Order: sequence, then structure tokens, then C-alpha cells
Amino acid sequence: MTLPQRILRVFRPSHEHSAFSATLLLMAAVMLSRVIGYVREAYIAWAFGAGPYTDAYVAAFTLPDFLNYLVAGGTASITFVAIYTRFLAEKREAEAQKTFSVIVTVMTAALAAGIALAEVFTLPIERYIFPHFSAEQLQVCAHLTRILLPGQVFFYVGGVVSAVLLSRRLFLFPALGPLLYNVFIILGGVVLAGRLGIASLAYGALAGSFLGPFLVNAVGAMRVGTGYRPSFDMRNPAFREWVKLSIPLMLGVSLVTADDWILRYFASGGAGDITRLNYAKRLFAVPIAVLGQATGQASLPFFARLFGERRLREFQDTVNNTVYRLAALSFLATAWMMAAALPLIDLVYRRGRFHFGDSRETAAYFFWFSLSLAFWAAQALYSRAFYAAGNTLTPMLASSAITLASLPVYAALFHTWSVTGLAIASDVGILLNTLAIAVLLDRRQLVRIAELPWKDLAKAAAVAVAALFAGLGVARSVPLTGSRAADWKALALVSLTWGAAVAAGLWVTGSPLPQQLRRRGSPAAYPRAAEDHAEQMSAGQEP
Repeated sequence: MTLPQRILRVFRPSHEHSAFSATLLLMAAVMLSRVIGYVREAYIAWAFGAGPYTDAYVAAFTLPDFLNYLVAGGTASITFVAIYTRFLAEKREAEAQKTFSVIVTVMTAALAAGIALAEVFTLPIERYIFPHFSAEQLQVCAHLTRILLPGQVFFYVGGVVSAVLLSRRLFLFPALGPLLYNVFIILGGVVLAGRLGIASLAYGALAGSFLGPFLVNAVGAMRVGTGYRPSFDMRNPAFREWVKLSIPLMLGVSLVTADDWILRYFASGGAGDITRLNYAKRLFAVPIAVLGQATGQASLPFFARLFGERRLREFQDTVNNTVYRLAALSFLATAWMMAAALPLIDLVYRRGRFHFGDSRETAAYFFWFSLSLAFWAAQALYSRAFYAAGNTLTPMLASSAITLASLPVYAALFHTWSVTGLAIASDVGILLNTLAIAVLLDRRQLVRIAELPWKDLAKAAAVAVAALFAGLGVARSVPLTGSRAADWKALALVSLTWGAAVAAGLWVTGSPLPQQLRRRGSPAAYPRAAEDHAEQMSAGQEP
């Protein structure tokens, strides 16, 4: 089979993916989604700028997100994958279908009840969440929130359906959902902004949640014969198992989710602060999604398979090798992001009502957010290692404790360095969260910290530091005052300097990272090697 044919096969809806092809597909989809997400944020910046109304729009997502987290807790795409995968492996298709139906029916009913209550009490809840908003901002925020709330049903059901597809190693439909969601936010603004103002974005998000996360995955599930019959059979043993695994995720609060809520709470007192923080965090989310989210989502079914088959040594090596590659790449990417922060932010966002002064503030937040990229990527994998082992309680207790312990850090750094302190506090919190989960995995003898390639990781970190200082030195040689030409010149010089420093540094230190990436083809491709090993052994061959 030729290379183009192999590439096209990856994008067939019915193609069952390996960890390698799933990671490539999800990385491509995430990249495209983030490009569309950039267009969305750039349009919002151009059309609405950074001010009280955009703050209200960003804040309007807090209550819907919290309700979804409280009722669903991310369980749709985490705990259900492990249960459904086990049923498929044991050829218990009928039980898998029954469990799917019960979970969708019961949790949709619970979520709908929560949405109804939230619709009634939106204004007093948001007055409590955002005490520094003006009365007009609160009214706008409450109006937008009420538009967004029903979309959580579509997100939840779509998440459960996507878990069915992931369990069958069908990744294309789940990858398309976020793309359509972002597209419809943009369309809502373009088509309806003249009549509805900033509410047009909320209506676009509501339409996108139905057509993207829900409808696309539902079509994919129907194509593979997944059936649904309303059922409230809460005595179903698999449903009870799912509830037992899910309760920690529902009741706990992970800093991965709570970070945005905390940032909005503290930043609600300054006009435009929430918006600028949001723009910086959304751009920072691009490498997080490409390196951490896509790899974590692709790896979970394979982690679960290795653990379920008691191939514990391969499970440990898979997690450690994937964490090493992601962390090393993240260190190098962080150096470029920090050095290029201002020209990058200015090129991405400055237009229309978003001015150069906004770019400077947003770039400062982006600079500090970038420092924690490796920890955001690593925690996604460490958490999924726990979930694959059927343990959701331990990581969620640890994450909840870290979140509560981080609140004084956010408060102290905010009072010391204002909004910039919030970005630094975010780094501290995710660092502690990652270390806690890694230590707990080690203490339970699931993934040994000592067996991470620390020496090679240190080489990558040293190269990143050298590349950062080289890039910053070059960046300072180009004065930036709002000129696009200066932005492009600074970005080009920083990129060339960073690239040369990284290439030279990896060569001088003898880092194995380039060879490993060429050999594996992906930072998360090690699970593919484990699969190949299993296939060779089952065929009586030595690897």
C-alpha cells in the first residue's frame, strides 16, 4: 500500500486505529480545531475587543461548565471507555448496549433537572461568582448563560457516544465534533451580530454543541450499529460499576478544570482582564491540546488494554516513554513560546477593537502560562494511567486537595502581582498537581518515577533554557510598537535563533530525542510498539 493510500485510510470513518494512527489523527484534528479556534478568538477580538461585554461573554461559560462537570465530571469519555472496552473484548455486546442506554437516560435526566434549576437561579448564582461585575455586566452574563446552558445536554450525550466510538478504536467522528462547534460560534457572530450583538456568539455555541459534539458522534454510532432504548434500570450491575468509578470525578474538583474558574473569579474586577487572560490561555491551549490532550485521548484505550491484560511492565514503560517524549518536546516548545510571546500575540489578536496595549498585557500572561506546558501535558497522561487502572478516586482526591491548597496561592500572587500573578499561580498549581499524581502512581507501583529517562529529560531542559535566552536576546533587538512588519521580523528572528539553538543543543548534548521521534514517528507512538510486540509474540516470533 502506498503512503497516500495509508494516509487516506486513517481518515476513513470505519478505520480501526492503532495508538500511532489515532494520535496522528487526533493531533491533526486538534491542530485544525485550534486554527478554527484562533479564527474564532480573532473574530471576537476584532468585533468586540477586550472590555466589559467580552468579560461577561467569557464568564457566561462558567456556570454551564461547572454544571456539566458536577453532573458528568468528565466521566463520559473516561470511565465509560474502560467498561465498554471490557464488554467488547468479552463479546458481551448486548450488555454494552444496555449499559450505554441506562447511562445516557439517567444522566441526561439528571443534567436536564440541573439545567432547569440553573436557568431559574442564574442571576443570584452569577452575582456570587462574579462579585465585582457591574449590574449591567451581570445582566448580560446571566442572559448569555441561559442561552448556553441547554448545550450541556448535547455535550454530555455526545461525550458518552464518543466513548462508544473510542472503545471501538474509531476516532474520526469524535475528532470532528470540536471543529464544527468552533465553526458555528464564528457563523453565529458573523450572521447574527448585527441584530443580537455579543449574544450571537452564545447562540452559535448552542447550535455548534448540537451539530458538533452530539450529532456527528450520533451519526458515527449509528454507522457501527449502536442502538439506544430509554432505560432507567439503575440496578444494572455495569451502571452501578460506572457510578462507583464516576462519583470521585463528579464530586472532586481538578485544577485542570477549575483553573479557568479561579482565574475568572479573581480577574472579574478589571475591565477586559478576564478577556485578555482568556485569549492568552486559549492560545496556550493549542500546544496543550496537540501534545497532551490528543495523546492522552488516543492513549487511554491502549493503556486500559495493557492494564486489563496484566501486561504491567509494558503499561509502565508505555506511560514513562510517552511522558518523556511529551515533556521533552514541551520544554523545547516553551522556550520558543516565551521568547516569541509579544510578536506572536500581536500578530494573532491585534485588529479591530483589540489594540497594541491589549497585546502587551496578553503577551505577559501568555509568557508565564507557557512555563507550565510540560506539566499540563504530563498530568493528562498520568491521570489516564490511573483511569486505565480502574482507579478514579486516588487522582481525584489528590487533585481536589491540590486545588483547595492552591486557592491561597492564587489570592496571594494576585494581590502581589495583579493579573500576572494569576498566570504564575496557575503554573504553581499545575506543577503541584502533576507531581502529586506522579508520586501516587509510583507509590502504588503502577508507574515508577525513577524509571523516567531523567538524564535525557535534563538534556532537553538544558537545551530549552539555552534556546530561551538566545531567543529573548534576539527579540529585544527588534523594537515592537505596533508595526506588523516588526512583528514578523521579530518572530522570524526568534524562530531561526531558537531552531539553531535547539538543533545545536541536541547535537552537543547527544540527546536521543531526535532519533526516538524519527523512529517512533510520534511522541505517543510507544503503545504501537507494545501492540507490535504482542502481535509478534502471539505469532511465535521474537521481536
